[in-house]
Amino acid sequence: MEEAPGWLPAVGFTLLPHAGGFLGGKITSKQIPLWYESLEKPSWRPPNWVFAPVWGTLYTSMGYGSYLVWKELGGFNEKSVLPLGLYAGQLALNWAWTPIFFGAHKMGWGLVTLLLTTGTATATTASWYNINRTAAYLMVPYLAWLTMASALNYRIWKDNGSKK
Repeated sequence: MEEAPGWLPAVGFTLLPHAGGFLGGKITSKQIPLWYESLEKPSWRPPNWVFAPVWGTLYTSMGYGSYLVWKELGGFNEKSVLPLGLYAGQLALNWAWTPIFFGAHKMGWGLVTLLLTTGTATATTASWYNINRTAAYLMVPYLAWLTMASALNYRIWKDNGSKK
């Protein structure tokens, strides 16, 4: 059996987060004109066009960071269970937010999901720090964005709590 080219894992890990982002984008694009635009939003929220490129950049960064950790630890093994398990958990929570917030219009549960994502992403970053500092630093913009997204989700939930 022929071994995969050395660049293949880097590309696979880097692109993996985009899978959930792509599927979430399908849900979001249908809900923006129908539901999201009807909500009261704070003046400091980023314009809608900013979200796709920001998420694309963040998904690429975290995906490449996960590759660096995987490579540094020698693949999937006992040493990689915690740092890559935390990463997988935060990624699953990240992907779950869109169907909860945009799909089901559950703003409060969306906030809970975002807070869990932020906590798990913080734990992921901390676990990566002593393995590969570059990987941990690649998570910092994501943590900042999650903080802003949590504040935005909270404000939208508080200002529109009764809207379905």
